[in-house]
Amino acid sequence: MDEHTVLEHLGNLGVVLLAVLLSTSVHYLFLKHLNHGARLTDKFPQIRLGYGVILSLVAHSIEITLFALAYRASIASGFGTLEGNFTGSIADHLYFSYAAFTTVGFGDIVPTGPLRLLAGMEALTCFVLITWTASFLYLEMNRLWRQQP
Repeated sequence: MDEHTVLEHLGNLGVVLLAVLLSTSVHYLFLKHLNHGARLTDKFPQIRLGYGVILSLVAHSIEITLFALAYRASIASGFGTLEGNFTGSIADHLYFSYAAFTTVGFGDIVPTGPLRLLAGMEALTCFVLITWTASFLYLEMNRLWRQQP
């Protein structure tokens, strides 16, 4: 492996780690807010679950955007490309990120080169984050149903 290839892989790994750490931090902060800081929902517990769902969707959308920006930065840095039905617009980056995040992977846009690592880590990270959200909302649902007569 030549020096350029090693630097390319280290740079790509840095982008991957940054995207994972930022998205996980965003998720933690949103769930922490839902658990401790949602004062309005303390007064109206019946809206707590709906508020949790909406805020979770906002958190996931921010996380998807972080990964879309990571794809854009990775491509600009020469860490691979997105090929297929891809024009390079931010909408295409977001579309691919939503597909990878939800693990749907439609296949009309495909990562190449070291960028494949970012796509794989997005799917894995987001599988954990979606599960974390589902677990949190399940606990909220149980708490709400125990409070109701």
